[in-house]
Amino acid sequence: MDSRVVGIPEVDGTEQVAVVIDVMRAFTTAAWAFHRGADKIVLAADEDEALAIKACHRGWLALKDGAPVSGFDLVNSPGLIQEADLAGRTVIQKTTAGTVGALAVVEAKLALCASFVVAGATARALADAGADSVTFVATGEDGRAAEDLACAEYLDRLLAGDRLDPSPYLHRARTSPAADDLRGGRRRGAHPTDVELCLEVDRFDFAMKVGLEEGMAVLRPLRTRPDAVSAVHRAQQSVSRFRLMLTRGGG
Repeated sequence: MDSRVVGIPEVDGTEQVAVVIDVMRAFTTAAWAFHRGADKIVLAADEDEALAIKACHRGWLALKDGAPVSGFDLVNSPGLIQEADLAGRTVIQKTTAGTVGALAVVEAKLALCASFVVAGATARALADAGADSVTFVATGEDGRAAEDLACAEYLDRLLAGDRLDPSPYLHRARTSPAADDLRGGRRRGAHPTDVELCLEVDRFDFAMKVGLEEGMAVLRPLRTRPDAVSAVHRAQQSVSRFRLMLTRGGG
């Protein structure tokens, strides 16, 4: 499969199959929202649009980057959303980079949103679709975010049929400036577990597909292998629990 990696500024409308990557944190948070029962996620272009959509749809919840503000119900943090009860709810998501990238390719023949937590399912969805070329859109830092580039390379290798140890890719993400900012408390609306939650490879068994529905960009889960739980994820969970114990001073 042919592939290329671009930043949002390089998206030119010719993309037929696209994978939009935001590891820290938009598409890790979105995956957790689906896991917590969300029916769909509507992607908004800006905060005003998010609030306007919410005003027209009773019961819908709005989510954004940063600290909580009036009108928004949820924060773009996997650590903060992992206990939310979202059963049957619609979430309106607006983030700095991830949702912007998704909106740029929403009219592609196939557009998926991805992070490490849905990497395997994303690769399976591309294979199932018979795609012969794919554009990876690395959303952070205009396409330079280390964690997004690492995820794009990991996905590309999976599509090539390689049997991979994810550790080198996760190391690049774990030591990225974005991860340092989250750990250092330099991003508002963050939770101490956010970085490690963003690095749980194959935490979920679904991909995430975005498309237009009634004039809105809507993200939905796309299951490629129901009830699949990878050995990589089980091992990664053990490592994550150990790291959290160290972070919290556990013995």
